[in-house]
Amino acid sequence: MEGANVNKIDSLIDKAQYIRATVFKMICEGGGGHIPASLSIVEILVVLYYEVLNISPETISDPDRDRFILSKGHACAALYAVLANCGFIDKQWLSTFGKRGTILGGHPDMHKIPGVEATTGALGHGFPFGVGAALAGKMDGRKYRVIVLMGDGECQEGSVWEAAMFASAMALDNLCVIIDHNRLQAMDTLDNIVPISPLAEKWQAFGWQVNEVDGHDIAGLIEKFTALPFQANKPSLIIANTIKGKGVSFMEGVPIWHYRMPNGEEMAVACNELGIDPL
Repeated sequence: MEGANVNKIDSLIDKAQYIRATVFKMICEGGGGHIPASLSIVEILVVLYYEVLNISPETISDPDRDRFILSKGHACAALYAVLANCGFIDKQWLSTFGKRGTILGGHPDMHKIPGVEATTGALGHGFPFGVGAALAGKMDGRKYRVIVLMGDGECQEGSVWEAAMFASAMALDNLCVIIDHNRLQAMDTLDNIVPISPLAEKWQAFGWQVNEVDGHDIAGLIEKFTALPFQANKPSLIIANTIKGKGVSFMEGVPIWHYRMPNGEEMAVACNELGIDPL
């Protein structure tokens, strides 16, 4: 069993590396997008879609399917790459990202893209949507779970805390929120804009059961997701400590790359680090 687990982890690590390279390629070839914000969530998405979520292309309309909501919608390139590799959308669609006529826009659209549960982009909206979906599941006696992935800068939005209070009051233990805690937002560090520390204690005060994990540690992520819900009658929160721009050395932890695209020299370095042919 131990050997099988090791093989599974290695396989997921390889998948994450492939997704990371795919994300970089599709954004660069599309002429724009949020590379670092997408790279920081790759391992989280890989574990969710390959190990955790009860959903497949065949069960996409099943009322008992799990729901995943990418509240930080600007990181949609990573979601598109995973959806394509899991068979929800055609892999050929990825080459249309950012181009005229594509359905793969800069934010995910639930009305156009199979597998997208909520149209997101304006921060602070996806999470409340997920709370509503979780409440509906409880009211209807459904067994599905709702998992929402948010950015840490998103926690500066007032709608987040209204939804957090409501989810706790409704005892939504079918709801899990993951915070991509890379400590950066569009223009600078969180601490230099609107500090959100202490993050775990804030959510605990709002009635959530909180755990932390290295957001790039496949085995650690599997362990946390396997333990859901962390406590009966409480929503669960996972603070995933990540590196924005993970996998591209000059992007890691550097705020300006939220918007910037690499020049020719930088592109060569990134392609080499990601193991892909020069673009």
